Amino acid sequence: MGVFTRSRAGSILGGIAVVGVSAVFLAGCAGDSGGGNGTSEPAGESLDLKIGTALPVTGNLAFLGPPEIAGTEYAASEVNAANAGVTIEMIQGDSGDTDNKAYETEIPRLLNEGVSAIIGAASSGTSLQFIDQVVGAGVIQFSPANTSAAFSTYDDNGLYFRTAPSDTLQGEVLGNLIAESGAQTLGMIVLNDSYGTGLASFVKDAFEAAGGTVVAEPTYNTGDTNFSAQISEVVAANPDAIALITFEEVKTMLPELFAAGVPADKLYFVDGNLSNFGSNGIDVGGSLEGAKGTLPGLSIDTITDFTDSLQTFWTDEGNEELTEFSYAAESYDAVILLALAALAAGSTDGAAIADKLQEVSGGSGDGTACTSFAECAEIINGGGVADYNGISGPITFDDVGDPTEASIGIYEYTADNDYVAYQ
Repeated sequence: MGVFTRSRAGSILGGIAVVGVSAVFLAGCAGDSGGGNGTSEPAGESLDLKIGTALPVTGNLAFLGPPEIAGTEYAASEVNAANAGVTIEMIQGDSGDTDNKAYETEIPRLLNEGVSAIIGAASSGTSLQFIDQVVGAGVIQFSPANTSAAFSTYDDNGLYFRTAPSDTLQGEVLGNLIAESGAQTLGMIVLNDSYGTGLASFVKDAFEAAGGTVVAEPTYNTGDTNFSAQISEVVAANPDAIALITFEEVKTMLPELFAAGVPADKLYFVDGNLSNFGSNGIDVGGSLEGAKGTLPGLSIDTITDFTDSLQTFWTDEGNEELTEFSYAAESYDAVILLALAALAAGSTDGAAIADKLQEVSGGSGDGTACTSFAECAEIINGGGVADYNGISGPITFDDVGDPTEASIGIYEYTADNDYVAYQ
């Protein structure tokens, strides 16, 4: 099997607003698709599409597991209910993280099931641990939450896609948000992996371009449980603002930051740790009122019809109520896009599906806009080209499998330690 390098040359074309939802746009360059798994189906026959997931049931992003898993199951239920030529079998799996390494047994299990695609991981660092294994088997890896810029140029046989935008976008929005708050100095506590260090570099670039100075940026490793040294270093630098570029380790850091006298309105969160601590019953040692954070995707306030329907579906299936919705829409859209691409290809072969993913997302520019699987499937079955505009946004893949249009939501914590859209 040949290896193709998917490269990217992009530029920011749109402006960034630092209130509400900030939209930015990227342009990409050439790519290709290859690989294969699954079985081809004769035209006119229903396709039995197996999709696996490697999402965080355990590990330092486990709080993202329920909304992402719910999103995939809800999408599969809608595809199957449409009876439009594709039937999905979802096979759920646990990615874990780079400390517990659940993926070491889960990925082989999913591949042995004959899946055409694996959705996951949520963590960029975790995805990088098994991407070669997945695409080397001719299977699509499709993440709803990977944001590391490393994937835009990764040697992936044309089989890696994501509905989350690169951290170049989130970093620029967050860096400018902090600068526009009036901060002139910034401290950061950073997870030492491709996600953390990559996002931190983009935040730093944007903040310094706005005239600020980063005065401390200590790192820690996945699996660490004590962060006193990093907190002491940042507090000693007395920055005007502190960006916490972490995963759920933030729950351990916050009580110590509050004890050190850091006010909430100096704290900034990112997608890896932006959580409804109040609703989840997590004591963080103080009030987060006034703290802000960024999260790729449309503002949750704008997709309440989807989140309400997802909640109803999930609880009707016997699951506990969702308290988070981060990346649920991106996970839902990943399944819908895979089903549409399989239908357009008339195949469950991984390479054949990959060849159609850009087209059904609107990346070819030749499709008719549609907003549900049933509507898009009707276009495809009628001989046309569908352009799926999803819950998470227009998506519109470029040649390297990145969305060319993305939104970054900006949020603020309230007195109950939950977050709302920043006004």
